[in-house]
Amino acid sequence: MLRRTVYRNHTSGKRRSDSRPYYRTPGFYGRVTACALSAALLCTGMRLDVHATGISSVLPSGGINIALDNGTGLESLQNQTGNKNIQIETMVDAEQVDEAKAAAVAQELAQEKAREEEMFKNLVIAQVNAYVNVRSLPGESGEVVGKLYNNSVGTLLSKENGWYQIHSGNVTGYVKGEFCVTGEEAISLAREVGTRIASVNCDGLFVRKEPSTESKRLGMVAYMDDLLVLEETDSWVKVDTEEGDGWVSREFVDLHTEFVEAESKEEEEARLAKEAADRAAAREAARQAQAAQAAQNQTAVPQGSSHGIDPSTVTISGDNEMGVAVANYAVQFVGGPYVYGGTSLTNGADCSGFVMSVYSAFGVSLPHSSSADRKQGYAVDSLANALPGDLICYSGHVALYIGDGNIVHASNSKTGIIISRADYKRILAIRRIF
Repeated sequence: MLRRTVYRNHTSGKRRSDSRPYYRTPGFYGRVTACALSAALLCTGMRLDVHATGISSVLPSGGINIALDNGTGLESLQNQTGNKNIQIETMVDAEQVDEAKAAAVAQELAQEKAREEEMFKNLVIAQVNAYVNVRSLPGESGEVVGKLYNNSVGTLLSKENGWYQIHSGNVTGYVKGEFCVTGEEAISLAREVGTRIASVNCDGLFVRKEPSTESKRLGMVAYMDDLLVLEETDSWVKVDTEEGDGWVSREFVDLHTEFVEAESKEEEEARLAKEAADRAAAREAARQAQAAQAAQNQTAVPQGSSHGIDPSTVTISGDNEMGVAVANYAVQFVGGPYVYGGTSLTNGADCSGFVMSVYSAFGVSLPHSSSADRKQGYAVDSLANALPGDLICYSGHVALYIGDGNIVHASNSKTGIIISRADYKRILAIRRIF
């Protein structure tokens, strides 16, 4: 299994999970607004009630109430304790508050980008057909201590006679400079080879058609879902979801960039041995479950669906006996309903619940999480090498490969469980269980 590293370019604290998406807890934006008003009014030890466009809010500033009509200046302050009018000249309106907030957010994002570029500049990114050896010394005579795969990254430590000393994952050693890029070249390339991910940090986050809380909802994504980022603004992030491309509030996702790192010689040997052992154990568990299933004569929902590919036109075959059995079992449930959070193959399941329940019938335990499924089993390098039974992982979604470029999956509430083309959108990972 190749190690992935996560480069975070934001300051993230613990946030309250909120099943009511877009409700803003007191935080950065609240502080900006409060500070902007307090500074503008030059108040000391006072409490302010601000009325703008019919909306009233309380700022923690002490003991004076202020009535403010949108777009007009503050003409008087009434002391709550003395009924005394105090004339001031400072002007505050909603536009000034918005400008202050926008300027503060823009400054923070600019600082994040500068930190990110400085970090990317210090990366070494392999540009080879397969991999470049990481050696113990800066020369061909050095012992091979690991592999840096194409588009994988390491951190530059030093340069010596055309060799780069790097640290990547658990590997520290030298790679030949002609097979890698670093410095200014690495900045733009890092954004291409890295995978920008938004991890949902609240329970049940709405996805909107446009970047506004007034916009139509496309669907909902679950806590800890990893979504592929398509675009970013100051307050919103455009992501790839099963219901289509949509926007989520930046406040309720943690953004990071994932890269593949080097694999040490010892890690490669251990990975290959573990994959072989896990594959043998999974096959044995599947055989036993298959026998028990046949004895119980389990039945599935009738095939057929008004969406996707007709199951009767699909033929599943291959040399991997258990994977073919899993795929054949899964397609029996085409036409069944999609239910958010569900795990029932007959009464409804979501994408990871469907995959989990199909494999459970073969004695294999998988998590009820599309992001966690990206770490199960072991990696398959391309769709061309995928086999029936493999997990195909997408942005916030997971499916089962059934061969010939097709998948079966619990797609969404409109389509239910269907068969689709595997390349209908970008694949983030392919994982083999058997």
